[in-house]
Amino acid sequence: MFCSSLVFFMLFLLTNYFNTTVFLQINLATFSATQFELAYVLDWVSMSFLSLVFLISGCVFMFGDVYMKEDVFQVRFFIILLTFVISMCMLIVSSSFLTMLMGWDGLGITSFALIIYYSSFESKQAGFKTLLINRIGDVLIMLSVFSFLQNGTYMLSVMSTTCLFLLLLASLTKSAQYPFSSWLPAAMAAPTPVSALVHSSTLVTAGIYLMIRIMIISDFCELTSSMLVFLGAVTSILGGSAAVFENDLKKIIALSTLSQLGVMMFTVGMGYPLLALFHLYMHALFKAMLFMAAGNILMISFGCQDLRLLGGVGMLSPLTSVIINVSGLSLMGIPFLSAYYSKHSVMEKMFTTSINMLSLSLMSIATVFTFIYTLRMLYCISWSNSGLIIGSVNTSKKIYLPMVILALCSLLLGKYYCSFDFSNMEPSVVPMYGLLYMNLSVLISLCLFMYVFKAGKKKNWMLSSLFYASPLYYKSPYILFKLHKNLGQLDNGWLDMGSKINLMFSERSHMIIKYFKWPS
Repeated sequence: MFCSSLVFFMLFLLTNYFNTTVFLQINLATFSATQFELAYVLDWVSMSFLSLVFLISGCVFMFGDVYMKEDVFQVRFFIILLTFVISMCMLIVSSSFLTMLMGWDGLGITSFALIIYYSSFESKQAGFKTLLINRIGDVLIMLSVFSFLQNGTYMLSVMSTTCLFLLLLASLTKSAQYPFSSWLPAAMAAPTPVSALVHSSTLVTAGIYLMIRIMIISDFCELTSSMLVFLGAVTSILGGSAAVFENDLKKIIALSTLSQLGVMMFTVGMGYPLLALFHLYMHALFKAMLFMAAGNILMISFGCQDLRLLGGVGMLSPLTSVIINVSGLSLMGIPFLSAYYSKHSVMEKMFTTSINMLSLSLMSIATVFTFIYTLRMLYCISWSNSGLIIGSVNTSKKIYLPMVILALCSLLLGKYYCSFDFSNMEPSVVPMYGLLYMNLSVLISLCLFMYVFKAGKKKNWMLSSLFYASPLYYKSPYILFKLHKNLGQLDNGWLDMGSKINLMFSERSHMIIKYFKWPS
């Protein structure tokens, strides 16, 4: 995978330098002037994304070899994980509806198998929720088949407005935008290597990548852009506010992923798809590194995930402490780390683009929340007094080597990526009201933070349930039970009259045949 990432990175340099795009199209069949084809596209976007996916996957596989060494079914786990990566690669290079559907459904099925891997009640419940929400996106994609039939081709470059809208709605489910956000924190029931891969460059970024691909081909209307901006802002502040009141280490990192997905959706809605892709790359690097560092902390503390019990755990492994600090500072956008170049560009575009004030306010407060929960996490792990009673340090090189590789990438690739793509580095002047708005957002956020903690509310049900979205999906079978029961009564009553009449005539016909039967 490391070698493949280098090969695709060289192809990315060549396609970017010569500004070339390669299409591979295979015609399967033609029925009634409708062509069914498999199409793949190789350009600098797909090549760069493939190199990133293979780099992070290689690091995750190396880390998972140590993390899952005591698992009896380790080979089966890696086979499913490899199928997951292949499905993501198929989605990246897809240029037709059929190839995209193969990668999309492959991600859904393999992610369900990975989330329920431990076969506990929590993992099965999380897998049910993930499968349920992803099936909503699959239904929307299947509905777009009729729009493609009207066009006479299944190429993504030729889409109607209806098909475009359906694909956008399906992308919202896969990228965990509100109200489809509750499956993302629940997916933490999967093993940590799966979380490092899912939350960095594969499953959650599939919807964002599909939107970026669509936006490169065709522009969105003003109403659609406003909807994406608002949903991105709501998702970002939802993930940030829930992370502030969370004590589970892995869940805090998952909610930070939700917040950054909102930032990417917000950027796409503003009309900057390449800037959203840039932030996606930088986020994938430090988020995979952050999950690996958290997995190492779990191994040190024998599975403890509560921040209140992990005080000073970084002292047992100084290298892990350095890595988690680098990833946390990169999450905050500290100069001159890689995420600084993408996040600050997003903030500049936010104040220089005509968007509504509500979305601007929500995104400003969500940015402050990112600082608050990241500083709290770093303080509990690295800067506070020791609260861990017992710990065991792992000295395997397979644990630290992938984290060091991703740490170096998080330190260097942001600046070098800017030298390849100058479209995001245009100078912009932030107006005075923008700075005033940021200061006001910081003040309001800190006041809310101090008020809630002074009141003694260590857990907020509205935020932990993601604005009551979790009970809606958990209790959906109970909500539909009464309707299903009534339908069953209807089926056994009026609708079953036809079968009863048929049975009656069948009995009468047997009697008539028996009465008129000739003797032998």
